[in-house]
Amino acid sequence: LMSGLKSLTEFLHSPFIRKQGNIYKPNNKDMDNESLNEKTMEDVHTKEIDLVNRDPRHVNDDVVKVDFEDVIAEPPGTYSFDGVWKASFTTFTVTKYWCYRLLTALVGIPLALVWGIFFAILSFIHIWAVVPCIKSYLIEIHCVSRVYSICVHTFCDPLFEAMGKCFSNVRIRTTKEI
Repeated sequence: LMSGLKSLTEFLHSPFIRKQGNIYKPNNKDMDNESLNEKTMEDVHTKEIDLVNRDPRHVNDDVVKVDFEDVIAEPPGTYSFDGVWKASFTTFTVTKYWCYRLLTALVGIPLALVWGIFFAILSFIHIWAVVPCIKSYLIEIHCVSRVYSICVHTFCDPLFEAMGKCFSNVRIRTTKEI
């Protein structure tokens, strides 16, 4: 009797292990192959970024390409000293470089946060408000277009058909008077 109770308690407290199939996917025969059959989805939040080419889609090709020659130019006959020209070039280039770096260090991350929130809100509104409204409108306008089509075919088609039969015998002839 004790051994029967012991085997009964072992049976009640032992974990159920299913060797074939998955209760959520009953057609699968082997659970070990399940991971091979499932599609993997790429995580866009952990993808690597290119630190060399930071504008791969050429978003800013025409916008911010401002070099020294684009801003400051001396026409022939009004040249400054060569040393002043070289120092001006170096000052402009280094100042532009370090000011950009300082501004991106101070303002870049907060602006990235703001733009991330903005585009998240924009995506949310588009997915959950704009597209459903457009779909609803298209469904409703389809119903209205059917009613409109029935009205046109009921009232306008006979009228225009009758007018066409009345005017079908009218002939227009043009003559040129000399």
